[in-house]
Amino acid sequence: MLNIPEKTQVLVIGGGPGGATAATLLAREGFDVTLLEAARFPRYHIGESLLPSILQIMDLLGAREKMESAGFQRKQGAYLMWGRESWPLNFGELSGSHTYAFQVNRADFDAFLLEHARSQGVRVFEGVEVRSVQFDGERPVSVGWLAKAGYNGNTGRQGETRFAYLIDASGRDGVLANHYLRNRRYHKVFQNIAVWGYYRNTKRLPGSRAGDIAVGSIPAGWLWGIPLSDGTMSVGAVLHRDHIKARREQSLEAILLEAIDESPLIQDLVSTGELISDVRSETDYSYVSERFCGPGYFMVGDAAAFLDPLLSSGVHLATFSAMLAAAGLNSFTHEEISETEMLSFFEDSYRQAYLRFLVFLSAFYDVGRGRDSYFWEAQRLTQEDVSEHDLKLAFLRLVTGLTDLSDAQSDTHHYLMEEMSKRIDENLHMRQDKHQLAALEGEQRQAAEENANFFSSVEGLFALNEADAVGGLYVATQPYLHLARV
Repeated sequence: MLNIPEKTQVLVIGGGPGGATAATLLAREGFDVTLLEAARFPRYHIGESLLPSILQIMDLLGAREKMESAGFQRKQGAYLMWGRESWPLNFGELSGSHTYAFQVNRADFDAFLLEHARSQGVRVFEGVEVRSVQFDGERPVSVGWLAKAGYNGNTGRQGETRFAYLIDASGRDGVLANHYLRNRRYHKVFQNIAVWGYYRNTKRLPGSRAGDIAVGSIPAGWLWGIPLSDGTMSVGAVLHRDHIKARREQSLEAILLEAIDESPLIQDLVSTGELISDVRSETDYSYVSERFCGPGYFMVGDAAAFLDPLLSSGVHLATFSAMLAAAGLNSFTHEEISETEMLSFFEDSYRQAYLRFLVFLSAFYDVGRGRDSYFWEAQRLTQEDVSEHDLKLAFLRLVTGLTDLSDAQSDTHHYLMEEMSKRIDENLHMRQDKHQLAALEGEQRQAAEENANFFSSVEGLFALNEADAVGGLYVATQPYLHLARV
């Protein structure tokens, strides 16, 4: 029996990682949470490689033990054949306690998170599509929904649910951004298309690296090989849209096979395997919303912004933004902060996380410099993609501090890209020789840890302590999830 309430404290649109995480965290803090998901889980989704930050999120959700025992493929890091060089990358080897992550079948992983949300008191309704959002001024106050016929006894019933707060986790569909706010802006950088399929009987990376992602660059882009726990391997290529357009007469399978043949690393892995699925494609054009939140609402994950998949940032940004929203709402409800402070913290923190990844991505693509192909030139971040003001805010404390950054006012974009590229070079140089890395002492060890901490502020969860506070606020998890003041 479908009993969608007419009123709820928090309504969440979408049951993916961002929606499930926000809903669970709020339910665990005593909120009345209703989640509406248009699909029926498990449902297919690309994006199988996770970052170590997922461990901290699972701890907050009370789902760490469940995830550890769910049978997902453990991932120690990555192996890259990038440009003229190759190297293994181990999580946490320079600094840090989170030394592994997981490769996941997203249908299973997302269903796992949604089921955990149910177990924590979230009222979850699958097969229910949000068809409209009603506003009072700028504030959303209710949604109109349609329960799809044929699922869980649904007969196409329609209804409306009112709420105090809305969390839009509707992914790339972007219910708020695309249909109401109309504030989604596409970048000129990362106008790429992913083409992928699934293999079985492939090779894996040797020894302890058997669960790691393999990444290989080619003149027209790059490829991934992600081993999954069911014995299959996700194999895909990221290519510029113009490369795909020039091959419009070819099938997606032919385009993928052609790319694989150009990567010695990926070609070797699949040499013993067979393609067992249709080849899919997805446009990976990067975008960002002009605002991530407003009176009465938050947009989390891909509903707010989307980035190129190279650094596996999708689930990370979705769950991180969900945590920010939940912590802010809890503090606001406890009258510890004002709504303006809550929204400012979410906007600034999430945008910082997004922009740090944006610059990191462009700089990492530049590690393979020396190529003259159009793909690699097209990955260069321009001032049209991000404003000088936003860059300064995102990197104010992370790079060198206010004085040095102020001195770079004439060309902040160039300054930050150079700084990021320099740190990437240092990081990769230290990682390439594992024996030398293990022998580092004194100032060299300190330099390695400082470099690692820099990238932890990009790939990890920040704003979790006073030193990383944003606007004088940071996320505290004890004795409950909230925003604390410096």
